Amino acid sequence: MTAAQAATPVLSQDPDEFVKLDSVAKIYGETVAVQSVSLSIRRNELFALLGSSGCGKSTLLRMLAGFESATSGRIYLDGEDITDLPPYRRPVNMMFQSYALFPHMTVQANVAFGLKQEGVPRAEIHERVFEALDLVQMGAYSRRKPNQLSGGQQQRVALARSLVKRPKLLLLDEPMSALDKQIRQKTQIELVKILEQVGVTCMLVTHDQEEAMTMAHRLAVMTEGQIVQCGTPHDVYSFPNSRFVASFIGSTNLFAGTIVVDESDHVVIESPELARPLYVDHGVSEPLGMDVHVSIRPERIRVLREQPDGDSNWAHGQVAHVAWMGSYALYQVKLDSGLAVHASVPALSLAQADAPALGDEAYVAWSSDSATVLPS
Repeated sequence: MTAAQAATPVLSQDPDEFVKLDSVAKIYGETVAVQSVSLSIRRNELFALLGSSGCGKSTLLRMLAGFESATSGRIYLDGEDITDLPPYRRPVNMMFQSYALFPHMTVQANVAFGLKQEGVPRAEIHERVFEALDLVQMGAYSRRKPNQLSGGQQQRVALARSLVKRPKLLLLDEPMSALDKQIRQKTQIELVKILEQVGVTCMLVTHDQEEAMTMAHRLAVMTEGQIVQCGTPHDVYSFPNSRFVASFIGSTNLFAGTIVVDESDHVVIESPELARPLYVDHGVSEPLGMDVHVSIRPERIRVLREQPDGDSNWAHGQVAHVAWMGSYALYQVKLDSGLAVHASVPALSLAQADAPALGDEAYVAWSSDSATVLPS
């Protein structure tokens, strides 16, 4: 064991903490880019860090790679403290947004570059390079230059170059941003299959919600240098913990209101934006009289010609806009209060019912299990 290795602390390994960030922060002068982030990533997990530009997600990624030093906190990988290790000594590889392929080199040479720098024997380099190229279905293109490849093919080569060194942790920085929508959707699924086949732990940084929801086992939503919610895509979408997350992940309708009935199995909320109360079929942590917001996703809202039954969970208005999206129609209904409510109506439902048209009087309605109550 070298002196440097002896000086590197090793943690007892927790299977749920293959990658561990412990109160990691990054400060540039008076600007706090990352605020005391603590996070654990499991072995072989594809974890997405999701947030808008400037939220600190790329800075966090660069600290994992070693391109930025942490102002405070510690970073552990497979039980080893890598906080102070330089990039070339970390078992980490990063696939950049631009792919960063050498234009004068062939595909084979690009993938082999890192192994040559490490002094790997020539025969082993050849074997590992073509193993990586075959994995991403680019073996037949080994003698081409990057400018002879499509954007999707360049991405595959960049992925092969990242995987050929067999890193413990693979970092992906906006990997699909250069691809058009149709290719991006296909590539997302293919990339997940490749990563699962290799069995590498991966952190994906993206501002694309659909990308994170499609690819990740778990994701974290980040804003202003902090992680505000972490969980599976389903949990974060279905059970947001704040107005920010509800609005950032997908789209939602938010109603401001006050809790007027607070029982263990339901609450009733009155909103000045709705003529009738909202009935929610579960208890909440907020007390009676508390001001709250209620989030209801567009796909949970029905658009009707006839007035619904009951005294709650519906409102009257007029269809202000209809956008046909192929598999569904996006309705905007302007309520009598002036609030615009958005509803996603499946095309099959529209074909089977006498759906309100643009300018028609209409009702919007939702079930008692459709709402998420959020603190104001």
